[in-house]
Amino acid sequence: MSEFRQEKDSLGLVDVPARAYYGAQTARAVENYPISGMRADLHLIRALGMVKRAAAEANKELGLIEADRADAIMRAAQEVIDGKWTPEFVVDVFQAGAGVSLHMNANEVIANRANEIAGGKLGEYARVHPNDHVNYGQSTNDVFPTGMRLATLLALETLYPVLDSLAATFAAKGREFHEVMKSGRTHMQDAVPIRLGQEFAAYGLAIEKAKRFITLAADSLRELGLGGSAVGTGINTHPDYRAKAVANLARIAGQKLTPAKDMRWAMQSNACMGEVSGALRSLALEIIRISNDLRLLSSGPNTGLGELALPSLQPGSSIMPGKINPVMPELAAMVSFQVIGNDTAVAYALQAGQLELNVMMPTMAYSVLQSITIMANMLRQFNDRCVAGITANQARCNSYAQSTVSLATALNPYIGYAKAAEIVKESVATGQSIIALARTKKLLTEEEIAEILDPARMTEPQYPLEAAKERDRRTKV
Repeated sequence: MSEFRQEKDSLGLVDVPARAYYGAQTARAVENYPISGMRADLHLIRALGMVKRAAAEANKELGLIEADRADAIMRAAQEVIDGKWTPEFVVDVFQAGAGVSLHMNANEVIANRANEIAGGKLGEYARVHPNDHVNYGQSTNDVFPTGMRLATLLALETLYPVLDSLAATFAAKGREFHEVMKSGRTHMQDAVPIRLGQEFAAYGLAIEKAKRFITLAADSLRELGLGGSAVGTGINTHPDYRAKAVANLARIAGQKLTPAKDMRWAMQSNACMGEVSGALRSLALEIIRISNDLRLLSSGPNTGLGELALPSLQPGSSIMPGKINPVMPELAAMVSFQVIGNDTAVAYALQAGQLELNVMMPTMAYSVLQSITIMANMLRQFNDRCVAGITANQARCNSYAQSTVSLATALNPYIGYAKAAEIVKESVATGQSIIALARTKKLLTEEEIAEILDPARMTEPQYPLEAAKERDRRTKV
């Protein structure tokens, strides 16, 4: 048996691996684009299979494709959805504009498998043709943006539970660390006391809000231009095809999907991908901020802040014995940097659209889907192997809470801002704590010191009205 079979396209004869389910146009793409070695995201492959099945159902229902032929296409498309033919999707993620190559990869795989189902042979398209039947009433220009949007919705379903888990873990740590007092820090300088649990609870809320931003952005993906065909006018489509195909796709995908109000807009603009990419960028920025905090708070063990201990996951140096590094926060930052870089690529691709089509969709699809995948995978590890195992150095935290010069803030209602500032200067100059100076200078009674300079009392709103009245009385005297 020959290693190759010959197929013919509009440019001539092409050698195709004999047992390949793809065809001539895919084989040309493999030769033309040996760029990264990376293949299409599984969600995009599944989404294209869903679009092809939905279209075949609509065309069958409208009597545009014979029932037997449509049934074979639908069965083959479902096998693509189920992941059976994933190895046959061989086009590089960096390819010709608009995604024509990957789209034809899908058409050819489905056509060859449908031919096989119908009793034909690979490469013989008499029963089911990639363009005439699998692609009936369709164009890359409406199929690829539809598949890209749907793939993003499907991929995000893997990210949402990870974000929920991470937010819940931070919230649980907030409750666990509620009684741990520490010094707050602003401008990297001493600030008033705060509970360690309050810091962690705020991290959890940041993740919740980032998820909410992503879900709101994702809603813009649900308006589809399927049925727009070549330039959004619906050429070569039945008047009822558009509504039926989108309704079928919504049922198959289990997603809320609607036809676009204007099919030209849906083809010209991919702003919805920018919205989602931007929301992922915002999540990445929050993760970088939080990971930086964790690295700083766990710095040490002897010469850093040392307020936290992160789980020890691996030796941290090839030369310094016993060194342990904050590897998960480091990983979190690096993955987030990549997501931000992907967002930049998406931004450039979005503005590169011209007239009736934006041909830069393959890089949009790759960038957004990669961001979702690496963010979900990273945050799962970050949550399970770092955040869940964080412990507090309560003694160190309490020491900082007692020694921060910003304890003097609590003296404002009693002695005024200016006098309190003098106390801070003296504390810094002499090394004496604010509490010691308040006692030495008899600014407060011992009972007042115990109450007013209690760090825990400073972590919730207080309205020291009587203290303000006493300060004003003392000033008049």
